[in-house]
Amino acid sequence: MIKTTMKAAFLPGNSTVEIREVPVPEPGHGEMLLAVKASTICGSDIRAIYHQHLGKGPEGYQGVIAGHEPAGQIVAAGAGCRRLKVGDRVIVYHISGCGVCNDCRRGYMISCSSAEYRRAYGWQRDGGMAEYLLAEEKDLIDLPDSLTYLDGAQVACGFGTVYEALQKVGIDGNHAVLITGLGPVGLAAGALCRKLGAEKIIGIDLSAERRDLAVRLGLCDSVLAAGPQNAGQVRDLTGGKGVERAIDCSGNAEARAAALRATRKWGRMVMVGEGGTVAFNPSPDLIHDQKAIYGSWVTSTWLMEELVERLVRWNLHPEEIVTHRFSLDQADEAYRLMASGRCGKVAVCPTSSEERS
Repeated sequence: MIKTTMKAAFLPGNSTVEIREVPVPEPGHGEMLLAVKASTICGSDIRAIYHQHLGKGPEGYQGVIAGHEPAGQIVAAGAGCRRLKVGDRVIVYHISGCGVCNDCRRGYMISCSSAEYRRAYGWQRDGGMAEYLLAEEKDLIDLPDSLTYLDGAQVACGFGTVYEALQKVGIDGNHAVLITGLGPVGLAAGALCRKLGAEKIIGIDLSAERRDLAVRLGLCDSVLAAGPQNAGQVRDLTGGKGVERAIDCSGNAEARAAALRATRKWGRMVMVGEGGTVAFNPSPDLIHDQKAIYGSWVTSTWLMEELVERLVRWNLHPEEIVTHRFSLDQADEAYRLMASGRCGKVAVCPTSSEERS
């Protein structure tokens, strides 16, 4: 039985979480109501909402229910839904686009060009840090029974974002890979590079806890403490040549520069980590060695569906990088831990445990 009110978490922008009792929404045309089973915390929420509200205008946090990485089970459907039904397990693609611009037609609702209709869950429309979530059917990805709700929540942003980036640069058994930043996105990069056959995976991070986690989970072959010597250390680990592929998940200027300089001739680097800056000398750092730099922002609905299929095939469970789970009542503690950086991925499970059924 669906309740009439629910608990939900809001981020006032002062490094705290407010739990409020709000009405449970009813699905309209093309909409579905989900019982949220798992909702994970993204680093972008910490950077741009939790501590302070950095976004402006239509791109800013608009005081809605937090959380853009949810997975759950459909409990009610409005008129006009065409594919999914009550009882289905789903992942929420975290931006609801207009559906008709060029980017939306390609499946990249993240870059929807409509200022009027583009609304991100947890930023401009209510997100997944609640017992229930109202979502448009077009924003939902089927979650197979062999994957957990925590697996699905990870696909909603982190793993989906990394999969897109890796498709752009290409990863295979010929490649040594450098990952700068071993937070949840960097750990996801290690897990996916491993399954894609990377020959060697090197990780860099300031946090000893995250370096240890990357090794313990078998996601990196070597880990380095972040520092000015990193580019040289990476070349030493690769016979003096450097890596064929580098993935920056840090958003840190020094880490980005080290990743570029540790990339070998004809290599490729992709930037995923948000914020920050980078400085480099184009001729020696890029042009003369014929390197390529890519930018990658989230992913598309079709690649997210492809990733879900691959996870089943690979028997890869993204929930393995979840180190802490909290109830919705403990959301303040969950966000505080995620902000500390002394963890892997942090999850909130609002309506039940993250069981498969």
